[in-house]
Amino acid sequence: MKHEAFERIVVALDVPTESEALELVRLLKPSSGYFKVGLELLNSVGIGIVNRIVDLGGKVFLDGKFMDIPNTVEGACRAATRSGARIINVHTMGGCEMMKAAANAVADEAVKLRVPKPLVLGVTILTSINREIMNQNLRVAGTVEDQVVHLARLAEKAGLDGVIASPQEIEVIRRSTGDSFLIVTPGVRPVWSSANDQKRIMTPGEAIAKGASLIVVGRPITKPPKEIGGPVDAARRVVEEIELALKQDQTIEPR
Repeated sequence: MKHEAFERIVVALDVPTESEALELVRLLKPSSGYFKVGLELLNSVGIGIVNRIVDLGGKVFLDGKFMDIPNTVEGACRAATRSGARIINVHTMGGCEMMKAAANAVADEAVKLRVPKPLVLGVTILTSINREIMNQNLRVAGTVEDQVVHLARLAEKAGLDGVIASPQEIEVIRRSTGDSFLIVTPGVRPVWSSANDQKRIMTPGEAIAKGASLIVVGRPITKPPKEIGGPVDAARRVVEEIELALKQDQTIEPR
């Protein structure tokens, strides 16, 4: 159960230096399934950080959020596959043809390299965006839930492996897509941490119980409150919360 619990955790390495990132990987590799390399770290130290994390035994989620014309995204996804990343993401708002190009490029490049095919996920609506922002700033009508479901269905149609969405949309996505479709959820905050800039949040246990495949946790683990201890202590608490959720419903299986 413990192995299954920590395999559900993606630790967000939202730090600016290679030394900080690799130290977190060394500390947390026994307590997490994946490490997310996002835009801050990627632009600070370059794509080589993926290979250095892999060399330490970590599995990398390359959070590049690609969105451009299909040909450009195809090339980016081929390069991301060559980097050694196990998960890659694109923006669903780039459209169906762009997502198809991403999925096909990753599959083809993995065959050429004779490596396991990385998962390709579609970013739906960022967890920092609520209905007011979506309607007024982005001029997208309707509810966030409806838009997320629409984008998830589009991603599934395009051949992506899953989507990234807030915990608030887990259940409706799960009802609207196939059983094997992955749902990866940022915006996960233990009760002992602050929400920071996230608006649509949920605790780790709640997210897993509702059907999340993986949960992304950043600052609550990498920069926990002093009373919690260090990153390892914080990760242990998250693992325990996930274990409890899994024990309460033995029908929940990793997707």
